[in-house]
Amino acid sequence: MGSAVAARIDGGVVVVSLAFGFVLLALVYTIGQLSGSHVNPAVTLGVLLSGKITALGAVVYWIAQFAGAAVASLLLWVLVRWGGVTDQTGVLGANGYGTNINAGGAMLLETVLTFLFVPVVLVVSKRSTDLSGFAGLAIGLALGVANLVGVALTGAAVSPARAFGPAIFEGGLALRQLWVFIVFPLLGGVLAALVAPLVEHGSGVTRIGTPRPSGR
Repeated sequence: MGSAVAARIDGGVVVVSLAFGFVLLALVYTIGQLSGSHVNPAVTLGVLLSGKITALGAVVYWIAQFAGAAVASLLLWVLVRWGGVTDQTGVLGANGYGTNINAGGAMLLETVLTFLFVPVVLVVSKRSTDLSGFAGLAIGLALGVANLVGVALTGAAVSPARAFGPAIFEGGLALRQLWVFIVFPLLGGVLAALVAPLVEHGSGVTRIGTPRPSGR
């Protein structure tokens, strides 16, 4: 969120996308072994539906995720209001639609971007030992690409928590549109949980370096 607030218009999409991707990459390697690095409620929903955590565990994650987003947005709000920081977005980096995309487009985009991102987390995390520790790189790159596509259109929520934080401090239109950026990333997470097992058990699961049967 901070990168969205601080990045200038020229080159801003690339800067913001890289920042989101690199931060998540770092978090995966830093806290991945401790908590699974769940910082996105849509990912947590996908993990829950995959049967890898309990409902209580998911609720605890969601509380922490939304609380963390609120605290981060409060710090940004303080920096913009009293710290002399110029908000390049004018809306504290809040997600929204109506300028470059309409409501229906925003719903579709957020669903698709999250649907494409969450399976990467689910599949690569499960196969991280096979990938020799490259899970964080794949996850970070996936989020960066999602932001490259969506930043200029909706701000690329992909995570309901990321949308929640700025909206509650910005208020107004951002708060009225917030439901879109909560409901549809979660829908993408649900769809991802349905698709991830197909990827895990498909031909792509063959371990790197392991010869595939030739059929002869």
